[in-house]
Amino acid sequence: MSVTPEQTAEALQGMFKFSQSLAEGFFNFLGNHNAAAQQAAPAAGNPIPLPEAEALARLQQELAEAHARLWTTMAQAKPGETVPPLITPQPGDRRFNAPEWSSSPFYDYIRQAYLLNASYLDKLADALPVTDGRSKSRMQFLTRQYIDAMAPSNFAATNPEFIQTALATKGESITQGIKNLIADMEKGRISMTDDSAFEIGRNLATTPGSVIYENELIQLIQYAPMTAKVYKTPLLIVPPCINKFYIMDLQPANSLVRFIVEQGFTVFLVSWKNAKAEQAHLGWDDYLEKGPITALQVVREVTKVAKPNVLGFCVGGTLLSAALAVLRGKGEDPAESLTLMTTLLDFADAGEIGCLVDEASVAAREAAIGRGGVFSGRELAQVFSSLRSNDLIWNYVVGNYLKGQQPEAFDLLYWNSDSTNLAGPFIAWYLRNMYLENNLRVPGKLEMLGVKVDMGKVDLPAYLLATREDHIVPWTSAYLARQILGGDTTFVLGASGHIAGAINPASKNKRSYWTSGATAAVPEEWLASAVEHKGSWWVHWIEWLKSRSGTQVSARNKPGNATYKVIEAAPGRYVKESA
Repeated sequence: MSVTPEQTAEALQGMFKFSQSLAEGFFNFLGNHNAAAQQAAPAAGNPIPLPEAEALARLQQELAEAHARLWTTMAQAKPGETVPPLITPQPGDRRFNAPEWSSSPFYDYIRQAYLLNASYLDKLADALPVTDGRSKSRMQFLTRQYIDAMAPSNFAATNPEFIQTALATKGESITQGIKNLIADMEKGRISMTDDSAFEIGRNLATTPGSVIYENELIQLIQYAPMTAKVYKTPLLIVPPCINKFYIMDLQPANSLVRFIVEQGFTVFLVSWKNAKAEQAHLGWDDYLEKGPITALQVVREVTKVAKPNVLGFCVGGTLLSAALAVLRGKGEDPAESLTLMTTLLDFADAGEIGCLVDEASVAAREAAIGRGGVFSGRELAQVFSSLRSNDLIWNYVVGNYLKGQQPEAFDLLYWNSDSTNLAGPFIAWYLRNMYLENNLRVPGKLEMLGVKVDMGKVDLPAYLLATREDHIVPWTSAYLARQILGGDTTFVLGASGHIAGAINPASKNKRSYWTSGATAAVPEEWLASAVEHKGSWWVHWIEWLKSRSGTQVSARNKPGNATYKVIEAAPGRYVKESA
């Protein structure tokens, strides 16, 4: 099929009009969803600030010309001829990997046209004249949501895999997809794994132990020793309260808890309560006092060790660090060492979560649940899934509903779907003082439990683990804890993301981590001098911990003591409660 110059000119004109309408729809989307951009806009201007006319016209012209080239190339291709694509997906984008996308000229055109539009919208978002970093990040995040949602792979009419699967199964995949959709609507969430394959206490969170203490907010688990001798100094673990603790104790092969116990440590772990109406009044101070501070006191009394080692993960690390600052402010010397896994103390760049937090959204939370109420764990889980929408939302929309497939059994995704409620006053205070105003890093700015906290007084040795591809806690932000804490710090950078990089079993010897003795103030300067090591950071950390854990003594097989008696076997009731 030959294409005349007149047809090409007509296509170019049509594509230029299309690029204008695409931009208009995109700006309307941002205006409806981006409160930060609306606040930044001039009072008498557009709902969002538009790019300069020249820049906008250039982007529209580039898109129109790219579409014209694509149309011409596809139209002039001979039957059966393989035409090199004008644009390809980004590395790691698996949505168009199936051969049906490239073997059919129709779907190949749809795929490439979408990728051109996506690139255009990305450039358009970058061109918006917004100088505020948080507002800019928010618009870029919303742009990704818009782009991902409009992918042709998400719709039956434009997904060749849907059609091929339906033909191969004689329509059974469509029937099963409808059943899957109905079942997920009843659950109130998208199924990411085979829920029937897992059960807490049966094949998840199975490291032997006992609950020796509980209050309205936590249970404290003491794990049974697995070695004849243990290090004298115990370890207290404070997981994030926004998730269930068993991310630290999945199955035996990838359990950090089991690994530590097998290395000869007496391990205690906080299991947070899934907040209900009875906990709806609890605030930040309550989480500090009834959480890490109380747990630390119980560990001291049970082991008769005045200064245990402590470890916090994500927001559990923020809570733990704040608790240590409170105790130091009261003149106590609470712990021997501190380990923080993917933890923020400086929230200046709080990753993709931070770009979603603005004054309007925080004020709305404060008005709704700041004085009492419960923040839904399902809502929080949806926010986290939206940060990786192609992997954690649209991938399952396509697989579950369009193809009628059942998701595979995957322990990490089972945990990811097992959401946890939070007390409203706690989350409202946390969002304002950490994500919005970044107050924790300022000495004396925040008062907790009657103490004006100074993180610089937390002067014990600290091991700081960040992960290189973390979209929740950027590693460069986690690094800034070195400038806030008052003691000597060892910083280690793991490969992969927030969870996969942290829960990287030593036995599997996968991925890698970076170390350096440099104390550079700038994270990138530290990385420039760092050395890469193959395998898990667990091996490096456990040796660091052993050197701060005293001599080895005979293990005590009886948990608790006369005051703190066994309540029930681990993993306990709290972790099994549904949101």
